[in-house]
Amino acid sequence: MISPVKTSDSAFALVWLRNDLRCFDNAALYHAQQSGLPIVAVYIATPESWKQHQMAPIKQDFLRRRAEQMQKELAELGIPMLLLEGSNYHQCLEQLKLICQQGAVSLYAQREYELREQMRDHAVNDVLSRIGIDCHFIDNQCRFAPGTVLSKTGDVYKIFTPFKKTWLAKFRELGVQCFAKPYQQTNQQTNPQSHQPLGSLDYFATLETLKPMAAGDGSSADYPVSETEVLAMLRSFCRERVQDYQIARDFPARPGTSGLSAYLAIGVISAQQAMARLQLEAGDSLWHEQSGAAVWLSELIWREFYKHILVAYPDLIKHQPFQKDTAAIVWGNNKDWFQRWCDGETGYPIVDAAMRQLNQTGWMHNRLRMIVASFLVKDLQIDWRWGEAYFMSKLIDGDFSANNGGWQWAASTGTDAAPYFRIFNPVTQSERFDPNGSFIRQQLPELAGLSNKHIHWPHPLPMSVVYAKPIVDHAKARLRTLEMFNAVKKPVLGVSDGR
Repeated sequence: MISPVKTSDSAFALVWLRNDLRCFDNAALYHAQQSGLPIVAVYIATPESWKQHQMAPIKQDFLRRRAEQMQKELAELGIPMLLLEGSNYHQCLEQLKLICQQGAVSLYAQREYELREQMRDHAVNDVLSRIGIDCHFIDNQCRFAPGTVLSKTGDVYKIFTPFKKTWLAKFRELGVQCFAKPYQQTNQQTNPQSHQPLGSLDYFATLETLKPMAAGDGSSADYPVSETEVLAMLRSFCRERVQDYQIARDFPARPGTSGLSAYLAIGVISAQQAMARLQLEAGDSLWHEQSGAAVWLSELIWREFYKHILVAYPDLIKHQPFQKDTAAIVWGNNKDWFQRWCDGETGYPIVDAAMRQLNQTGWMHNRLRMIVASFLVKDLQIDWRWGEAYFMSKLIDGDFSANNGGWQWAASTGTDAAPYFRIFNPVTQSERFDPNGSFIRQQLPELAGLSNKHIHWPHPLPMSVVYAKPIVDHAKARLRTLEMFNAVKKPVLGVSDGR
């Protein structure tokens, strides 16, 4: 039998932090503090559930490091934060019950959109409501919550361009609002020196505290976790580099991207903060369609588009293609080829360099993500879901909706996807976006001595170094892929080989 909560002077509001590990623009913290009650925060690691979601070890390490840092940042504000080790989502419910029974009268959390997370939150809401706790799940992942950017007929957009047009119109009208950092909590029931909520933590003795990652499981040490540092990175990008973004972003050897994707993925910064800072620094150039600021804003809108699509079409969580007819495609799924793709041993230098970057760093440049995804699906005829899962198992910035959307775009199975007959030629992509071979040389030192001309396709040369032979012939592979898609779609005549 569930015990009712205690109603006494020890009453507090509990903030359950998940992928919103920040003090600034944290809607859950803000609304909890507006209740007038002292607040206590909690973060619960769930490694078993993370494993089920194929979360990369480097991302798990990143989450743990950021949670520990946030505990210190909240302590400076007099707000205690519990760091707990669960095993799965069910344990979250058990631990939240134990905490709430010590005086919580309300729970605040940022709404999450994935199916299992929604089921978890429904279960938490049901159980805690029965013991008299008000649960508040707040939409703050997107500037405009899923379901609020609709066509004139009230339909969810399936194509990005009209979605973006409507989104921008709302943005022009409403702007962007960020929630203030929590104010100093001075209630005597807290002990900020020991991070302890409301006196003693003896009654939490049975709860397991957060563990560090095991050695060798993936280190995120190259990523700072101080919120102040990350906000400085955002400010620096918007002030000094975003003006070149529309050109520099496509060249993996240049520092042309924001470097903020990992922080957006776990909520060290919010999309709203990124938009607010961009608007402040870019001024009128934000509304010039081809400016760097406008192009980066468009990337943030893509991120929101995929979250809106995920909520509207929950079957995507079940790894179903958005375009239903493509479910009938018979993939080749050669396991040896897939392993060579994973290991960066396909014989296509730009593909191999990109995959080695991913394996070594937990991150891959976005242009390269498109190239290697197209190569896996349309050169090797391997199911896009294999690549989607592999990316999630490696990426520090792994985010289901963006990863799924990107893979389905590349595979021509998703919403607003690349036409199936648009098949990237990996060699011409390499020549276009790494013209001097600088990125290839960084990742494939065995090819570093080749000329700029030959480094993109070294195979005609008598090789004095060991490098993989090409796994397939691109031209022949392209024709096989067209046959696969034509078997389930109407054939398109006179199409080009892609970009």
